[in-house]
Formats: sequence, C-alpha cells, structure tokens
Amino acid sequence: MIYFDNSATTIPDDSVLASFVQVNKRFFANPASLHLAGKEAEALLNRSREQILSIVGAPDGVVLFTSGGTEANNLAVIGFARALQSRGKHLITTKIEHPSVLLAMEYLECQGFEVDYLSVDEQGIISIEELKSKLRTDTILVSIMHVNNEIGAVQEISECARIIKEHSRAIFHSDTVQSFGKLPVSLTGEGPDAITISAHKINGLKGSGLLALRKGRTPEAINFGGGQENGLRSGTVSVADAAALAKAMRMGSMDTEQPNFRQWRNRLIEFIKQFKDVLVLAPEKGAPHILSIAFNKINGEVAVNFFQENGITISTSSACSSKSTTVGHVIEAIGVNGKYKNGVIRISFGKNNTEKEIVEFEHVFARFMDLLGRGNK
Repeated sequence: MIYFDNSATTIPDDSVLASFVQVNKRFFANPASLHLAGKEAEALLNRSREQILSIVGAPDGVVLFTSGGTEANNLAVIGFARALQSRGKHLITTKIEHPSVLLAMEYLECQGFEVDYLSVDEQGIISIEELKSKLRTDTILVSIMHVNNEIGAVQEISECARIIKEHSRAIFHSDTVQSFGKLPVSLTGEGPDAITISAHKINGLKGSGLLALRKGRTPEAINFGGGQENGLRSGTVSVADAAALAKAMRMGSMDTEQPNFRQWRNRLIEFIKQFKDVLVLAPEKGAPHILSIAFNKINGEVAVNFFQENGITISTSSACSSKSTTVGHVIEAIGVNGKYKNGVIRISFGKNNTEKEIVEFEHVFARFMDLLGRGNK
C-alpha cells in the first residue's frame, strides 16, 4: 500500500513505539504517588516536559499533556476565554479552523461571548488588515491555525502575533497540529502565546497531545478531578505517552522543512494541470506536505475508491469530517466553484513516502482521468 493520507494520521515510528513500551514496563507507577517508583515516573515525566519546552523555545514555559489536538484546542479556547472574561468577552478566530476550535467558539457564543470569524481569500489566507481592524480593547483571545489541514494554507503567524501584541492584550493561540515537523514552530520572539501539538500527526501515538504555553499564560481548567498538571488537566498522566511524544517531537524537529515534500508537491501540481476539468487547490505559499485537488462533477469518493483499488490511500478532505456528505467549511470559505465542491481529494506526504510512490501516483491518476475521458488538455 502507498499511503498518502499523512494529514489524517501518520505511521508510528518504530523508535517511538519502542520508547512507549519500555517506559510502560519500567516506569509504570503513577507519577503522583509518593513512593520511589512514583518519584522515578515523575522525574521522567518532568524530563519529557523539559525536552518539549526546549524544542518549542520556551524553557520557562508550561506543557499540559492532553489526549490529543482536540482536547488541547478546547482547553486553549474555552480555558482562556473563561480565565480572562473579567477583561472582556470578545474572541477572534478564522472561518477555516479545525472543528475543535470552531465548535468551542460556538459553545462560548452560547455562553455570552462575542466571536468574530475572519474571512479568507481563495488561497485560504486571512487579511492582516482585517485582523487588525477586529482587535478591540475587550478582545481576550485570538486563535488562528498555522497550517490548514485541508488545503495547506499557511498563515503568517509571526505577523499575526506582532499585530495582536501591538493592538491588544489578547492571548494568541495557534493550532500547529499540521505544521510542527514540517515548518518552523516556536513560542519564541514574535510567536504565539500557546500552541497545540498532536502526537499522531508526527509519527507518534494516537490519544496523545499537548498545549504548550509561554510563562504566565494560564487558562482555566475545563475538567476536574485530582488536580494533575498544575490543576489544569486532571487525570493520571500517562508517562509513557509523554515520553513517546517527546521522542516524536525530537525526531520531528530534526525533519523540519523536508525539501522532497515541496519538490513532490510542485511536481504534482504541474502534472495535474495537464488534465481537463480538474482544479489544483494549492496556495502559492502552501505547506509542503499537503495538496488538494477538485474534480468537476465527480464525487471525491469515486476518486478515493479508484486509488484504493490501485493500492494508493488518499482522502476526500479532513479525516474528522470526510464521512459527511456535506461540502466542507474550508471549501466553502475559499469559494470553490460549485461544480467542483463535491469532488475534492487530498494528498498528504509523510517521511515514509518515496519518489517511486510519486511516480506511481502519477500513473494511477492518468489512468483515472483517461477513464473519465479527461485526458491531456
């Protein structure tokens, strides 16, 4: 099988799996326990935390381990909104965020908060001027994803951070689930105050993620129990998950901006442009590992099934919503022509892919277009 659905999930790295198993065997104790085994587990947990903070450039910051990107985004959005509501109840996000941000914002609107949703252009990019115009004295939180999971649009996070800090006192959170390990991600300098990372997007394990915070940025807890993670995320912390995530992040930081990803993306863009009735949804400054395509009057599922039958795994859109029959909110937001809206597929590269697989994809794509009667223009 050729696997081109790495934005949905990646194949766990053998060394990450080995780390998870070894820690579970040796450091199985509850890190909150007072006995020696518990102290040893706690020490490893703290080392993992320190390694992660070093990687994201915030040695004096805070890492909150979560069950994944969704929980981390929920904690950032709802937690900061609740923590800062005495200063105001105005929030800003974009129309193309992950559902874990958008639905959290909708929930807060029901709780009396006001949310502005930034529009995007056909490339999926927000307007910095619109962001600036929406900032107010009562704006307490801005959440803007770094890389969009469906079309790979990359926001100018550093510029967003500068504008937010110059014109408000708002906390700036960024969902970096799709960018960490592919593009530079950091809490240093002109960067966000909080970032979300998910393990299974970087060859780690599902059910593991984190919210990393600059020093002094503290959300309010949204779940309650034994008071773990400084009282901000109750529940016994999985030391093995934390260690495995730190391992995956160390490997991911070394893989930042793999040149073959961008080369493959550019190659496929030029190849696909040869054919009739197909759009390449590829922002000019898009992420190197994501490429979306839209077919005229053909459902994306038809293409997915054809490629599957020929040994290639791709997806229709975000894995979080790919089973829905409705047009995705990102496709609506960037204004894709109606004839193409239901025909979107996504190809996303990972570190296990090869040049040979790109060539095979081209062959299968050409056969698919011939069957549709849509050969070269």
